[in-house]
Amino acid sequence: MKVGAVIITMGNRPDELRALLDSVAKQDGDPVRVVVVGNGSPVPEVPEGVRTVELPENLGIPGGRNVGIEAFGPGGTDVDVLLFLDDDGLLAGHDTAELCREAFAADPALGIISFRIADPETGVTQRRHVPRLRASDPMRSSRVTTFLGGANAVRTKVLAEVGGLPDEFFYAHEETDLAWRALDAGWMIDYRSDMVLYHPTTAPSRHAVYHRMVARNRVWLARRNLPALLIPAYLGVWMLLTLLRRPSRPALKAWFGGFREGWATPCGPRRPMKWRTVWRLTRLGRPPVI
Repeated sequence: MKVGAVIITMGNRPDELRALLDSVAKQDGDPVRVVVVGNGSPVPEVPEGVRTVELPENLGIPGGRNVGIEAFGPGGTDVDVLLFLDDDGLLAGHDTAELCREAFAADPALGIISFRIADPETGVTQRRHVPRLRASDPMRSSRVTTFLGGANAVRTKVLAEVGGLPDEFFYAHEETDLAWRALDAGWMIDYRSDMVLYHPTTAPSRHAVYHRMVARNRVWLARRNLPALLIPAYLGVWMLLTLLRRPSRPALKAWFGGFREGWATPCGPRRPMKWRTVWRLTRLGRPPVI
């Protein structure tokens, strides 16, 4: 299987980007083809053989990654598998690409693999980086219903069949949107604890737009993908969870502003998932009301 990698950068972490590219270059097996997308910024110096694309404006995370996909041909079809890696991450082992090839070859229904993210200093994996409800044991691999955006591998046949990431999301929940569409088309998603991306421990709220984007895109996610009967249940549960987490007054104000924006603005094409997909999500441990 031919493997490519898409990395988006704001150009502000040149040392981390170079370390990541070195870890990709050290992968066992055939070389991984790499495209680095400068998302509204110049791309720092990269090793010979790494392709670059510089965008005149920041298209957001899904928009930048979609540009990277198209750099590998329509829908990424010049390769069989695409790795999506954060520019401040680092592949922990030399066998990650080979493990991906083996996993996709062994399971024709497997469409997406979510890697384990671990802090490079402590080795700790945050609960939020385990893409399932039962997240207490990050060392347990399993089938899951979503994946981590900056540490994953996608079979390009999935992208050809269901499309790429939703550009309009800009940041937050774009992975779940793609995951639900892939599951609805019959693909499966695995979380693999043995495929590790080192990444410094951070809080998602470090992004200034976090609370607004999370709320707005949660509404868009439901409006785009859920059967009408499940939309109020899904959004009601998430509103309750948000309130139970007792965010600060400014954060809560931003969250409700984003929630209103999600209803007042276009969310893109609506393609509600089949009820059998709802049942599949439920059997996998995460019914689409949580």
